[in-house]
Amino acid sequence: QVQLVESGGGLVQAGGSLRLSCTVSGRAVGSATMAWFRQAPGKEREFVANFFRSGYNTYYADSVKGRFTISRDNAKNILFLQMNDLKPEDTGVYYCAASATIIYSSMYNPSRYNDWGQGTQVTVSS
Repeated sequence: QVQLVESGGGLVQAGGSLRLSCTVSGRAVGSATMAWFRQAPGKEREFVANFFRSGYNTYYADSVKGRFTISRDNAKNILFLQMNDLKPEDTGVYYCAASATIIYSSMYNPSRYNDWGQGTQVTVSS
């Protein structure tokens, strides 16, 4: 059984930084597509960043390019999201997700991911 546990969220001022962690059990973090999504109040869940499959290719939403960096520690089985220059519009619940079978054309679609964490709240004040 795959379990994903996020941590690292919090309250930060605009321009600040946070690093989110997703501790993975039941699957090697380097063996599947691992992604971060976020959901703001009243909005749909949206793609933030991912590692596609077991390679080193990373993809980012346009809104976070240049500010967020996804990384992973294969030895510790942890996925990270370094978030710099945070903006109020980055506020939301951030979720870690995994899929061993997702295809490239579907990797931005949250409904295609099989496993999810419980989420961690990120609040950016102006």
